[in-house]
Amino acid sequence: MEIRILGRDLEVSEIGFGCMGMSHAYGTVSTQKEAEELIEKAIDEGCTFFDTAEIYGITEDPHHNEKLLGEVLRPYRNKIVFASKCGIRFDETATTVNKPLIPDGRPETIKASIEGSLMRLNTDHLDLYYIHRIDMTVPIEETAGAMKELMEQGKITHWGLSEASEEIIRRAHKVCPVTAIQNRYSMMHRDYEKLFPVLEELKIGFVAFSPLANGLLTAAYHSHGEFEKPGDYRSAMPQFTEEEQQQILRAIRGHRRKHEGMEPIEELFYDSDKRSRMCHSCPAQKQCNWTEEEKNMEIEI
Repeated sequence: MEIRILGRDLEVSEIGFGCMGMSHAYGTVSTQKEAEELIEKAIDEGCTFFDTAEIYGITEDPHHNEKLLGEVLRPYRNKIVFASKCGIRFDETATTVNKPLIPDGRPETIKASIEGSLMRLNTDHLDLYYIHRIDMTVPIEETAGAMKELMEQGKITHWGLSEASEEIIRRAHKVCPVTAIQNRYSMMHRDYEKLFPVLEELKIGFVAFSPLANGLLTAAYHSHGEFEKPGDYRSAMPQFTEEEQQQILRAIRGHRRKHEGMEPIEELFYDSDKRSRMCHSCPAQKQCNWTEEEKNMEIEI
């Protein structure tokens, strides 16, 4: 697997491992044995970049993911890049499947959060530490200043922002150079392409989350009924409604008409037998290739 550089000097594998689904939002949590087997396979394939967050967990164990990774990745710590996130909590009063997020970018919150993450992850530092969402009630300069202090203390070596705008990025970068921006990005969600010029200008890396649109672009799922309730957030996501599925199919067919000679894309989405016969061009692989190669800017997925 090829190596990419985030920011000025953070080396990571071109495909990272987003660990959220082992503990949060995607149904039944993984056992330690399942996690060990999957992570061992990823490392064998050359993956070095592992991403988690302090809030990835379940009601009974809110920090399940960091604890799990702290055990499973302990033998590989010197060979991997560890990324985690702070700065949000769930609104536990909500009754929805996907509980609203409450940002908290206060310096005291960041400084308390890093101590918990380091303990759970069994490490003395993080290679990349994101503010998980932007708290508009706290000047980003204060958040960036707290991250700068953590870097000076050796508790983190790089920092980043998630779901950030150009204005926020520029202001934060002036206080403490930003290494990476992690925003939602896929063939279905391209809003953040407008950030690519400023990221290139400031030499900041771009890490795409949900590059497969929460599984939709794998063509393996087509309705809410395929997901566990209430533990799987996708059971409430609009892209898995019948109405949205029909809109997606119409868009695919429109795209096909513009590109004569292309493989019938809708067949790859809806014909599992055909997908298995054409594993070299299955939908998930197509989306990954598109994300990596569609733009001039290098994108980490």
